[in-house]
Amino acid sequence: MQVFSIEVSDIFRTILAAATPVGELRLAIPLAVYVYKMQWYEAFILGVCGNMIPVFFLVGTLDRIERVLERFPNPFLSILRWRADKLRAAQTPKFERYQFVALVALVAIPLPGTGAWTGALAAWVFQIQPRRAIPLIALGVLIAGVIVTSITILGSGLASFFLKV
Repeated sequence: MQVFSIEVSDIFRTILAAATPVGELRLAIPLAVYVYKMQWYEAFILGVCGNMIPVFFLVGTLDRIERVLERFPNPFLSILRWRADKLRAAQTPKFERYQFVALVALVAIPLPGTGAWTGALAAWVFQIQPRRAIPLIALGVLIAGVIVTSITILGSGLASFFLKV
């Protein structure tokens, strides 16, 4: 089944790629444009929506997840605390100085170790309330989406320019 010119399975794969903690928009948008042959605006919308899905879950529940994980020995609590400690050590001066702008910037810069998942973790670490954290993370995701989409389009345009025979 197709929705417009896009396969439904490609829509789900793009959303799933955007929702992953490692891939996020850096994976989803180029995947949608180059592999699934979507238009840039389709890839942008699906990527941003998919990237926000885990944010709604994580921002409000990381406290509860930590309490549940504390009840029994497991590696997930150690990983969560290790990542939180690493984030706290690296970002505390920025959060103390720039406050909410730091959260937007942490999410907006499309590099490894940044993004919506890290933003949700930062909101938990720095105790930013969900009603304030979610819009800030969403703004960062939109900015990251614009950056990744622009780089994807630019890369496609440069490739076609230089590879013309």
